[in-house]
Amino acid sequence: MSKIEQRLQELGITLPVPGEPKFSYIPCSQTGNLVYLSGQDCRINGELMYTGKLGKDLTIEQGQEAAYQTIINCLAVLKAHLGDLDRVVKIVKLLGFVNSAPGFADQPYVMNGASNLLGEVFGESGKHARSAIGTSELPFHTPVEIELIVEVRD
Repeated sequence: MSKIEQRLQELGITLPVPGEPKFSYIPCSQTGNLVYLSGQDCRINGELMYTGKLGKDLTIEQGQEAAYQTIINCLAVLKAHLGDLDRVVKIVKLLGFVNSAPGFADQPYVMNGASNLLGEVFGESGKHARSAIGTSELPFHTPVEIELIVEVRD
């Protein structure tokens, strides 16, 4: 068992099998040693764990849970692409979108649910640059969408 898979097991995380895209895109694209992940959401077994806007329908804590699940889904896509998460050199960038009610300005707190998990899984290599952007709508009313840029080794 790889070091990262062992760490996920210690955290009680089982990576799902990523679903096939239903639209015109691919789950990730690699150029050189960088992997760009398409936006992922907080689905579990094909269903969104939450829907709605932060600051209206959902609490910050629920948003953090959604961001945490979204990172699990990102890692599942990354593992399907790489075959072994021990190939990850560094999480370079996290771009997080938060479906926000008017006046909601706590997007960074929501994205901590994702960032903290990356740190727990990858240690120093999980520390990353980040943007946490509030938006008025996200597809299918998901509360969170996350893209990653990851450096990998051959």
